[in-house]
Amino acid sequence: MSNRQIRTIQDFLLSTYFADGLRITFGVLIPSLVLAQFNLLKFGITLSLGALCASMVDTPGPIVHRRNALLVTTVLITFFSIGVGITNTNPYFIAVLLVICSFLFSMFSLYGTRAASIGTAVLLVMILSIDDVRPWKDVLNYALLIFAGSLWYTFLSYSFYRLRPYRLVQQTLSESIHEVSEFLRSKAKFYHQNTNYDKNYAELLQLQVLVHEKQDAVRDLLFKTREIVRESTPEGRFLMVVFLDMVDLYEQVMSTYYNYERLHEQFDATGILGSYEHVINRIALELDEIAFALKTGGTPLPPVVLIDEVRRLKEKIITLETENKDGKYNTLGLVALKNIEVNIENILTRVKTINSYFNKKEKKNLKGIGLDTERFVTRNPIDIKLFYDNLTFSSSTFRHGVRVSTIMLIGFLVARYMDSSHSYWILLTILVISKPGFSLTKERNYQRLVGTIAGALAGMAILTYVHDKHSLFIILLICMIAAYSFQRKNYVVSVLFMTPYILVLYDFLGLGSLSVARERIYDTLIGSGIAVLGSYTIFPNWEHQNLKEAMQNTLLANLAYYEQVTQLYFSKEQNTTNYKVARKEVYVTSANLASIFQRMFSEPKSKQKMMTEMHQFTALNHLLSSYIATLSLYSTEHAYQLSRPDELKPVVNNTTYLLNLSAEYLLKYNGEESNVPLIKSTGDAQKINQDEMVVIEQFDLIQKVAYDIFKLSEKIRL
Repeated sequence: MSNRQIRTIQDFLLSTYFADGLRITFGVLIPSLVLAQFNLLKFGITLSLGALCASMVDTPGPIVHRRNALLVTTVLITFFSIGVGITNTNPYFIAVLLVICSFLFSMFSLYGTRAASIGTAVLLVMILSIDDVRPWKDVLNYALLIFAGSLWYTFLSYSFYRLRPYRLVQQTLSESIHEVSEFLRSKAKFYHQNTNYDKNYAELLQLQVLVHEKQDAVRDLLFKTREIVRESTPEGRFLMVVFLDMVDLYEQVMSTYYNYERLHEQFDATGILGSYEHVINRIALELDEIAFALKTGGTPLPPVVLIDEVRRLKEKIITLETENKDGKYNTLGLVALKNIEVNIENILTRVKTINSYFNKKEKKNLKGIGLDTERFVTRNPIDIKLFYDNLTFSSSTFRHGVRVSTIMLIGFLVARYMDSSHSYWILLTILVISKPGFSLTKERNYQRLVGTIAGALAGMAILTYVHDKHSLFIILLICMIAAYSFQRKNYVVSVLFMTPYILVLYDFLGLGSLSVARERIYDTLIGSGIAVLGSYTIFPNWEHQNLKEAMQNTLLANLAYYEQVTQLYFSKEQNTTNYKVARKEVYVTSANLASIFQRMFSEPKSKQKMMTEMHQFTALNHLLSSYIATLSLYSTEHAYQLSRPDELKPVVNNTTYLLNLSAEYLLKYNGEESNVPLIKSTGDAQKINQDEMVVIEQFDLIQKVAYDIFKLSEKIRL
């Protein structure tokens, strides 16, 4: 195995995914193992079910949110296990209850993903209790065991957190740094000779979404954890400054966006672009080392090799400039190369700074950040008014709730008609596959089918050739850990391990094995078919319905970011918090837009509206935010200033006007083409130094991109 493969395995074993897998496996398995020693395995299985339901809401996040969600889940699954257990002899009542609860708990997604997980956990208990007819006293005992199992898991999760309160933040921050390093590697590909620009750009957009998701997860953990927000400990301050510096570093990475085609035309023969690619990949490697050190608690080595490579790159540029006496290379091309190199030097400085934080003496001396952290977090308060406001077909969440309740009823009727001993698998399949949008449902359906079929075949092979109970238990344990470890990382792999885990478990319980595998495949096919057909025919949510709002949000976020950056040049007083909040909104809205655009490719061709224009719009907005980031860095990193800033105000005002008009046209366009001119910056070029000229040209570039967006917005009709 290569060093890269070994590191990948190590990273996974130290990640939140594997930690979750171990915790859930331990929490689910222990009750059954303990009670099995006293011939009470039946009760142990019920305890394990309670623990499993609780684990569904125990996703990474602030411990207060996790604890509250676990307690709410405990109460709800206990209540509904009693309610369904007592009334499941009446199929008509159960059908009505299933429809109502499916709608109600689908609407929980209004309050965030954790609230939606609570609804899923409750529906899981309901589905498993539908065919479980027993006397009312046994129902109460069953509910009590569910309650105890859920409380056991809550206690376990809270105990793990108290043992290592900063561990989850370290792991999540490490993963976010790793995503930034992957983003850098994608950027480096633009410097590769004969590269595929469209493919690279598509990959860049996908990675931008992942970077946002990881940074948002870290932000949620850091800014909603009291100990860290108060910065009362050296470890808390350390994690905070590392994250904030990484966000600044990501802004520097975002700013390096140029006309790579033109650079290749001019400099491919020199081989210098290959040096850029190598150095950028080296920076990515250094970030991986920092990420790994966060997970292991170690200290990354100083970036000595990177420092040397950046120095050699600088020497190559100086040599190129020296050899350009005959004008062989375009001056603007050389300026672009020099700007990229300077930006790489700034990124190197940031890497060295982050590296220094790991020093124990440095860590103790870290000071507070002085940011209003409340403004960086998104809260989802439980407001009943939000629920009532969404009781309309104009709400995608409401349509999703109606669709889920309808297809759950269809699944229930089909399961009743089949009269199978495990027909609840049809409802379970519908539950896990049904997503708010068609593209997500289609993707999850594919993953579920592939994982179930492959896992069933693997499970049948295991049960056919392995008969030793100890060996089967080890296989069961491995499958459990893998299934729970990959459920957030790779759903196909999770289901692939989940199916043999269930088959081996059924074999231990003496409930059949090979016949169960075949039945699981059939039920999965039926459930997935119902879910996909429902998502296509019953009040479907198509991605183009969300495009207009996402596009407008992205434009307005870029506008707010631009206004904050211009303050660096036109105002003596700057508000750092306002600037960073505006920058964060650009990352959030850009990632949302890119995510919607990617999902549209999974939808039917008839639903893919204006794909060419959408690609152009997404690309131009990425270019706009990159240019604004570059303008910001000219002030914050290079200390460039304007001697006569008033001369640039017409350009700034026109750019603002263009972006506002573009956002307005996306909402409602009157059909008249507006003749908005581009404004040239005033001033005598001979009296302006080179640094100031670079800033002026950047303002002009941003205005040009804003104009292109404006002309495109006139064509877009959604």
